[in-house]
Amino acid sequence: MTGAQLRDDFWNRRRVLVTGAYGFLAGHLIEALVDIGAEVVGMVRDRPARSYLQLSGLDEQITLAAGDITSLSDCLRVVNDHECTVVFHLAAQAIVGAANRSPLPTFANNIMGTCNILEACRQLNATERSHLVDCVVVASSDKAYGDQPTLPYTEAAPLLGLHPYDASKSCADLLARSYHKTYGLTVSVTRCGNLYGPGDLNMSRIVPDTIRALLADQAPIIRSDGSPKRDYLYVKDAAQGYLLLAQQTVVGNAAGQAYNIGTGRPVTVLELVSTIVQASGKTHLQPEIQATSWGEIIHQYLDCTRANTELGWTPQYRLEEALSETYEWYRSYLASDVDTQCDPK
Repeated sequence: MTGAQLRDDFWNRRRVLVTGAYGFLAGHLIEALVDIGAEVVGMVRDRPARSYLQLSGLDEQITLAAGDITSLSDCLRVVNDHECTVVFHLAAQAIVGAANRSPLPTFANNIMGTCNILEACRQLNATERSHLVDCVVVASSDKAYGDQPTLPYTEAAPLLGLHPYDASKSCADLLARSYHKTYGLTVSVTRCGNLYGPGDLNMSRIVPDTIRALLADQAPIIRSDGSPKRDYLYVKDAAQGYLLLAQQTVVGNAAGQAYNIGTGRPVTVLELVSTIVQASGKTHLQPEIQATSWGEIIHQYLDCTRANTELGWTPQYRLEEALSETYEWYRSYLASDVDTQCDPK
């Protein structure tokens, strides 16, 4: 990649823990870690029927550790047993609609799960063992900002998440930085935009849902009125941002800080879907706008100046290029798996 470089001497043979290893972003982060020579431990609770980690064969290249982030004893066991010096905490309940329907599991996973990972690392570092956790990178979200009066969001904006998912990320974000401030734990926080790319198997999300519809020769459905603006970030760019942040948290001055990771370019839902339609070549299939979504912020996008200047990170993929690559991945994946095909309307 251009810009700041990942250091081989930092990552080669470094033991790294990734929580939520079967998740979408986690799969790509693990892929990048394996490529750079890290020794990866993936903390997992349940084995899903499919995941990017499994589809890419990465689960056979790392160590899998069973554990539930809502259990402090599980977190203590995994952190102590595997002697990882960098921890990426990605495990979460990440679906906004599911959070609205069932807030308590979302709070348990996103708030207490984060607290348990941080506490396990704090307790380990308080011992006299030679193995210490050098840094923890906690995945927050642009949703932690809530609905702000000023756009784009900078890291100085207050965290005002009020809907269940947004509030859970606001809390996790504050918890992470409190462990740095109070206990000196070397923690940093990412606030990413909306991720998309190969391997997102939550087919209710807008990018895979749109692609699946197009591949079935159906009109894509937009649940909003098409006007909400978001910062859509390619998952491969996000993975590089995580690696650079962890590196700078240990060798630079990123500890205790939060970083926006996004493109800084607002894109409406209708523009996103239209770009996917163009990539598919099926321009006769126009989106069906339902305008039925609720419990989501209308406009959200990020100012990523801090990540650009302090981490040397910039996204490397254009939206059109990344969506075209994503479309081709799903075309191959869906063609090989009839269980994921669209039901007829």
